[in-house]
Amino acid sequence: MESREALVSNARRSILKGSKSFAAASHLFDRQTRERVWLLYAWCRRCDDIVDAQDHGGTLGDQSGATERLAVVRERTALAFAGRETGDPAFDALGLVARETGLTIEMAGAVIEGFALDAADWQPHTEADLMRYCWHVAGAVGVMMAVVMGVSPNEEDTLDRACDLGLAFQLSNIARDIEEDDAADRCYIPMEWLADEDIPPGEQLKPNHRAALTRLVRRMCHTAHVHECSARIGATRLKGRQRWAILAAAGIYGEIAREVARRGDHAWDHRTVVSNARKLGFIANAAWSALRPVPRSCIALASERRFTRAHLIAVARSGSR
Repeated sequence: MESREALVSNARRSILKGSKSFAAASHLFDRQTRERVWLLYAWCRRCDDIVDAQDHGGTLGDQSGATERLAVVRERTALAFAGRETGDPAFDALGLVARETGLTIEMAGAVIEGFALDAADWQPHTEADLMRYCWHVAGAVGVMMAVVMGVSPNEEDTLDRACDLGLAFQLSNIARDIEEDDAADRCYIPMEWLADEDIPPGEQLKPNHRAALTRLVRRMCHTAHVHECSARIGATRLKGRQRWAILAAAGIYGEIAREVARRGDHAWDHRTVVSNARKLGFIANAAWSALRPVPRSCIALASERRFTRAHLIAVARSGSR
């Protein structure tokens, strides 16, 4: 098995290539936390790439054989938690950070279930379905990240808030990537939402439905903002540099959703990105915000949250909508 230094170096390359926004925020952590965050990210990124047959995101590859690739992810993850060499540095990284922080295979399993939904060509029928998907692919990752930062498994409310940040991130990504997902024959907009706007399945990007699609996406972006505000409450319980990093990430990813909403009908003319200059601005603002209480307006908005971690876990276990 590669040395810790080599695994961290590989993980750093992965996050720099796969998520420039999160990479920028991660440098605000203290060294130990930063390296552990990178190690966990490397596993998440690698799982996604294996299941979707892609390289650090981007264009999806041939989707045949997704079930077999998912089995590879499960097998290597199990080997990592057993402390055995996996033959893949990203999975070895998971084993390392799990031993250092107490991550469990159950936590990882919740994330893998999100990849399983994609492998099954799943599409949400209801808003609860959508949030269940977001829980698996991002909310559960938020919980793991919180544990990596030293949050105790007994600090349930703080873990709930960490989950909320993941939910906010994923909703922002979905809103931004509707055109890319459509090109890959995927749609994460709930079918009930489409029906409410008289948009036939698969036709959400047709010009005659653009105004209706914009209304749906603004609804999604608002939900992202609600969960972002909830996460900001939880961030106040973290250590100083951790709080700064999380608030910076929240600001940067939150801006993606806000920009999509601002663009309206033109949101998908080109991919929404946050420039390096704007990222620096959010990092600076986060340093100030980390020293101040959560604004009352944010606390009020967080109270609109309807989907909690406990609710989503229950929905996932039942498999119901």
